[in-house]
Amino acid sequence: MAESVVLLHGFSGTYRAWDAVVACLSPERYSALALDLPGHGELADVTRPITFEGCVSSVLERSPERFVLVGHSMGGRIALHLALAAPERVARLVLIGANPGIEDETERERRRESDLLLADRLEKGPFEDFIERWRTQPLFADEPDHVGALARADQRRNRPHALAAVLRGLGTGEMAPLWNRLSEIELPVTVLAGDRDEKFRAIGQRMVARLPDARLRVVPGGHGVLFESPADVAAAIAPA
Repeated sequence: MAESVVLLHGFSGTYRAWDAVVACLSPERYSALALDLPGHGELADVTRPITFEGCVSSVLERSPERFVLVGHSMGGRIALHLALAAPERVARLVLIGANPGIEDETERERRRESDLLLADRLEKGPFEDFIERWRTQPLFADEPDHVGALARADQRRNRPHALAAVLRGLGTGEMAPLWNRLSEIELPVTVLAGDRDEKFRAIGQRMVARLPDARLRVVPGGHGVLFESPADVAAAIAPA
């Protein structure tokens, strides 16, 4: 029987961000379910406010009884919350470019203020301006042109007012850090980062040191490895 795999995209993406990765997964071995997260894609009109608890409930309601859970960036943060809330549902965890949260309170407050400002701009300015500002931040520097084109196309499947609500509820500045709870996640974890994604490689190394059963896997690419190296991401999802 094929193993169920639930895939959670990052902020301002949709379930379509996983298309190339799913295409690389053997259908005989894996039954892949890529979901839109609340406030994104087909779930743009979910009830406000959008919260981590609400996202966990939404994912669990739409998922099989037991599954491999894979989360990219913001989807990885939601995956951590889910693994802590319902570990009996998760067979394995794969975290891609994920951050358990900002530990320093001052830095977290600065990020929260930045997220709120970005939310205001999303509601008041042209959506294309937001997309360009987002894609030109240092996190996505040096990505190939085709990766940026795929990511922009996926972002355009969203609605700006819904993404503003996501930032207000799920932004990194809004999230209480989970570093001190990583030791509670006893299931097998693969932490993945692109070789050019220096920030999240370093975060990944710290995570692996705190997780009881984890390994770090570095694949070619930047933060957008779903688009840049889908075969390598699919290989990381498969057990060794």
